[in-house]
Order: sequence, then C-alpha cells, then structure tokens
Amino acid sequence: MHEFENNVQSKRNDAVDSGVGFVVSFGFFAAIFALGTIISIVGS
Repeated sequence: MHEFENNVQSKRNDAVDSGVGFVVSFGFFAAIFALGTIISIVGS
C-alpha cells in the first residue's frame, strides 16, 4: 500500500459527504426559486 492510503485524514464515508453536499446545494437553489416565486406573486 502507498503511504497516503495508510495515513488518511478522514475515514468518513464519501457517499454521506456527497449526499449532504447535494442536499445543501439543492436547498439553496430551492430557496432562491421560492423567494423569486414569492416576489413574482406579490408583485403581480
């Protein structure tokens, strides 16, 4: 094994990290969309 394989900084599952990143980014864009929709409804 290589040195970097024996001495990893984080032993967490990458799927969990990518899932959290997806949910956070999806929530951010959903909030922007909801805010735009609310402004559009209130403005009309």
